[in-house]
Amino acid sequence: MKIGIFLGVEPNAGGMFQYAESLLEALREMQSNGHEVCVAYLSHNWEKKLLSYPFKNVQMKCGRWSLNLSNVLMALKIPGSFSRFLSHILSPVVWQLAKLDCDLWIFPAQDALSYQVKVPVVATVHDLMHRYESSFPEVSSLRRGNIRDHRFSQLTQWARTVLVDSEVGKMHVHESYGTELEKIQVLPYIAPGHIVNSQDLWNFDQKYPLPKKFIFYPAQFWAHKNHQRLISAAAALRSDYPDIHLVFTGMKNKAYSEVYAHAEKMGMLDHVTFQEYVPDQDLVGFYRRARAMMMPTFFGPTNIPPLEAFACGCPTAVSGIYGMPEQVGDAALLFDPNSESDIASTMKRLWSDDQLCHELSQRGLEKAQRWGLPAFAKKLQEILLKSPHSL
Repeated sequence: MKIGIFLGVEPNAGGMFQYAESLLEALREMQSNGHEVCVAYLSHNWEKKLLSYPFKNVQMKCGRWSLNLSNVLMALKIPGSFSRFLSHILSPVVWQLAKLDCDLWIFPAQDALSYQVKVPVVATVHDLMHRYESSFPEVSSLRRGNIRDHRFSQLTQWARTVLVDSEVGKMHVHESYGTELEKIQVLPYIAPGHIVNSQDLWNFDQKYPLPKKFIFYPAQFWAHKNHQRLISAAAALRSDYPDIHLVFTGMKNKAYSEVYAHAEKMGMLDHVTFQEYVPDQDLVGFYRRARAMMMPTFFGPTNIPPLEAFACGCPTAVSGIYGMPEQVGDAALLFDPNSESDIASTMKRLWSDDQLCHELSQRGLEKAQRWGLPAFAKKLQEILLKSPHSL
């Protein structure tokens, strides 16, 4: 079988890059079992990373033009059938993918191009939060919700297989677009390789002077990440636990100014570290030093940071919404992200109960061992080798 994977996402572009990297590692396993793998990529920034893989790597010519064309067709909500017709005439990337003659192409990053090519496609739907959490501007403003809805309705219609992260994600796709359940395949995320295989930076403590004890939250400052309630919860515990401390990592943009202003209003600036951007390879040091990782996000269905925490033995607590209970099982505490009191109660347990933290650390490590790259690669192979769905 000749399998192609299309890398339209930039390296180090967050969760979609990490997912693409997990797929590359799984495809390495498949190539060793006799299958052929071809990588098509747009950005030259992939070149160095792809050197470590034994694949045929092809940089797409006129990639930017083709990507812009596919995005315009999506923004104009051109139906998939006509988009495919136009792309077949106008898009150099579409021509090149066809010439590579793969049995199927995997699109890890929800690219609009995935429904505009005339090749067999395994597409990915990471989330449909524009439908389920439409109050957040990052998924609803500037017609984003309508555009996303068009993209996913076409993607799920034209793909031979649709990959999702969870059973909840599967039901979201089915009830949103009427996609046949047998066409939707669940492939849960795994912890990225830079977490599983990384060692502590030799000068970590000099580079990142952190408090001895802290709650860690690695997330960009989108409104849906819910930093402010985490700060309010910590403020509620401050009188009983004067050493309570939060550490945030994320670029100082998006809703950062609102989060900072809230910390100032709550008198918590001495109890919050805004670390800004941290390279992927340095995150291990934060997880291993943290008292716990808490993730009060409103988005799902599932998320990658809990898996990173598990792999590092970091006690974990997450929002008990969508597919998160399915993802973490008994390896993490669950709380209501709308409730400051529930977040505070969970934070108090983590901050004060050494035995609980030890048990969560062990459960997380065991879960990471059960669902890691070998299991992920085996599941991917099972999905890809199934008879293709008839369109």
